[in-house]
Amino acid sequence: MRPPERTSTRDRILSVATDLFGSRGVDAVSLDVIAAEVGVRKQTLLYWFPSKDELLAAVVTQAAAELAVVIEAAVRASGDDPLDRIDAVVRAVFRPAVRRPALLGLVRDVGRLPSSVSAPLADQLRPLAERAQAYLRAEMDAGRLRRADPGLVAALAYATVTGIATEPEALRVNGWQPTTAGLRTLRDELLAFLRAALQP
Repeated sequence: MRPPERTSTRDRILSVATDLFGSRGVDAVSLDVIAAEVGVRKQTLLYWFPSKDELLAAVVTQAAAELAVVIEAAVRASGDDPLDRIDAVVRAVFRPAVRRPALLGLVRDVGRLPSSVSAPLADQLRPLAERAQAYLRAEMDAGRLRRADPGLVAALAYATVTGIATEPEALRVNGWQPTTAGLRTLRDELLAFLRAALQP
């Protein structure tokens, strides 16, 4: 078992790497830069993560796991009304992005990386997407949500969130600002759209 101090160093490396990869881009950030920002020697970083690809994979895995926990908590805490539950999940997904905008940059860059790096993220998120579609389908079948294609509804919500990261210039042209207030406005517009689309 490793001492707590080393675990703390590993966590700091992951946190700094997430912020740097998200704000500057994966290709623009070297292990030397990350080590300097953490305040450790490069050899210490390499002890925990033998390569940049392994560090990136750990960052992506951690981000996906955190997202899964956030969504699960939102589902458990929400009421029985399907529109309220959808509202809770969307708010939960946006919350980390509002608190830590670099996560959006990470989403942007992961989408541009080879599948060997992005596949683990997709593998972790796929069960969440399948569960969301099954939930939407069941609520539509019960008449509690307006009939639509559950996959497309989930995809539209996902595309809105990832679009913030991948298309910031297109959003700016349309008057959106990449600020905390801008993220909240976009979240509220998405919620209003989903409610209008799914209200039975």
